[in-house]
Amino acid sequence: MTEIIILTLVCSIAFTFEIIFGLAGTIIMLMVMTFFFDAKTLVIYSILPQFLTATIGLLRSPKTVDILYLAKMLGFGALGGVLGMYLFYSFESTTFYILLAISITLFGFYLVISPHIIRLSPLIQRLLDIVAGIAQALFGISGPIAMTRLLGSFTDKLVIRNYALAFFLCMNIFRAGGYIINNTITPDIMTMMLYSGPVLALVLWNSNHLHMKVNERLFRKVVSWVIFIGGISLLVRIP
Repeated sequence: MTEIIILTLVCSIAFTFEIIFGLAGTIIMLMVMTFFFDAKTLVIYSILPQFLTATIGLLRSPKTVDILYLAKMLGFGALGGVLGMYLFYSFESTTFYILLAISITLFGFYLVISPHIIRLSPLIQRLLDIVAGIAQALFGISGPIAMTRLLGSFTDKLVIRNYALAFFLCMNIFRAGGYIINNTITPDIMTMMLYSGPVLALVLWNSNHLHMKVNERLFRKVVSWVIFIGGISLLVRIP
């Protein structure tokens, strides 16, 4: 029970960060909670806080997401998601952890060294949609890839965040379906969700408004550095 209490407190902070900046909740959770749970268990559990974050963030924000544009992102993301779900059940835990750490670090480094406004061609955008789908199904984390893609497509931070949350919401529904079909959600993980879910929902409902207080420059800088530092911290602790 003590571990679940710590998990709930950490997730309250981590996913408050995600509802403000549009990513890194799971990264922050993994940075801390891999001392208590293995990475795969945490990735499976993360469907709950990610679902709550995306749903509450979208419900309590101005409507900025174009359904047709999102559908194109999701179409390519789903292609990657099918492959990522297959790979999720193929890798051993150590390989899984190493790939997770390397992918987060590389995308974080790219964002840190890039100028504040990057521009991506349509082809690169679609490739990143596919890679984001793979990462979401395989790692439970597509934020570094999806945010790189969205930072290169839009300039308004609210639009960027809302597209990210909408993408995460749909891909997590896909991921949850895969877990249910494969009986991946164990009783222990279900217990973690049942105890932490109500607290997280209350915290996230009341923290969504903080996004409006963040300026554009700070938004981009924080997003880039958190991804990079999160990846480095995981690399240092590879089992």
